Amino acid sequence: MWAGLGLVLVLCLLPGGGTETQNCQEPPEWRVGEENPMLNSRGSVTVVALLQQKKILQFPMDLWSCFFTFSSRLEDLRVKLENEGLVNVSYVVVNHQGAYSQKKFHLLKESVSEYITVYQQDEQQADVWTTLNGNKDDFLIYDRCGRLVYHLGLPYSFLSFNYVEEAIKIAYCENKCGNCSYTVFSSFILYILRK
Repeated sequence: MWAGLGLVLVLCLLPGGGTETQNCQEPPEWRVGEENPMLNSRGSVTVVALLQQKKILQFPMDLWSCFFTFSSRLEDLRVKLENEGLVNVSYVVVNHQGAYSQKKFHLLKESVSEYITVYQQDEQQADVWTTLNGNKDDFLIYDRCGRLVYHLGLPYSFLSFNYVEEAIKIAYCENKCGNCSYTVFSSFILYILRK
């Protein structure tokens, strides 16, 4: 019995088990203010992270440091992939629409570099997270044509694992969702840079 349970647990932690989805569809249209981040990122692989500030009642520095660790890991991942030649990747963070998250938006924005765009949702607009069918700490990875390659939720979205990194590499290097006119040009540029 225990061997069977162990096998099930191992299979759940492999890509394809649990909350990881792939559907190769374009996302529903979403905006933050007047800006359409997905339209602005056409031609590059796009990584959308859904982050939320939690109200902290005790030990705020320890819990805030966990949040900042997440943000710094996202920056570390961005730098690592750029150093490996994945230079045409857009990183977008969408803050939660809740009042507390909006009040702490400046902390989120300060915790990432200028190479990661952070959006604050407008309370008067439709919730982006709901539109994207997303939850806290989800990562949505889109190919250059704007098609969803992977939607990773917990535990796959923990940046201490390599699921997000591998999903970005697949979206960047493979045609998981079929041909994309932007891919040919980007592959040619990458070929030139390697020579």
